[in-house]
Amino acid sequence: MNAVITAHGLGKRYASATALDNVDFSIAPGRIVGLIGPNGAGKTTALKAILGLTDFTGTLNVLGFDPRKQRDKLMGEVCFIADVAVLPRWIKVGQAVDFVANVHPRFDRAKCEAFLARTKLQPGQRVRQLSKGMIVQLHLALVMAIDARLLILDEPTLGLDILYRKQFYQSLLEDYFDENKTIVVTTHQVEEVEHILTDLMFIRDGRIVLDADMDSLGERYIEVMVDAANADAARRLKPLDERQVFGKSIFLFDGVARATLEALGETRRPSISDLFVATMKGTYA
Repeated sequence: MNAVITAHGLGKRYASATALDNVDFSIAPGRIVGLIGPNGAGKTTALKAILGLTDFTGTLNVLGFDPRKQRDKLMGEVCFIADVAVLPRWIKVGQAVDFVANVHPRFDRAKCEAFLARTKLQPGQRVRQLSKGMIVQLHLALVMAIDARLLILDEPTLGLDILYRKQFYQSLLEDYFDENKTIVVTTHQVEEVEHILTDLMFIRDGRIVLDADMDSLGERYIEVMVDAANADAARRLKPLDERQVFGKSIFLFDGVARATLEALGETRRPSISDLFVATMKGTYA
């Protein structure tokens, strides 16, 4: 099946910094991809390139379109939720629904209204009267009612409390995602998206430093908790990271046989956040 997004030699340089450094990647349809990286790593620039919102070097194909030349056609197949509200503060909820219904040919008003009925949003409320969580609910209702093949989420739950964040991702899975759709999400709250991701990409200094599906991560990366007697033996295996917890050492390994590590102590699959910290060591120095 053809990839939804394919990038070859993707680059973007600003006056004093390189945001994307000759990046290659491919995203298959029906996947939920987490694009994770520290501030300034190139996440938002990559999303802007995919959406045709910035110039770039190299080649980029999104749903068969070149974002630089065919953005009008591309946006008929793509939806986007940013980390900041883009709706005019004066517009009413009902007017926002009317606007999208009149400009987007693939908008399903009944589906949008059914989602809004499960919230406290009222048609006569203006955006300026809504909390940030309610604005995100409105964005989500508008987006989920569009039969788009690709959904781009850039820190979609930034600033929301934990209840709204959980509701957001639950609604995304239950009411939007299927095998014909693809989602790319960036977030700093990696623990909250770990359970929904099918693929993971780490970006650092404009380069992709990890690109793998979630199943293979569990085979490739292994954590082992060892006592002091086995710590030196573990270090000789060249771990990616080492940290101390309750008097024991936890080591993170890449590509070391599980049987070898089980002889040293208790093994487990690392969380995305632990893997992220180990991969990005030194980035925040």
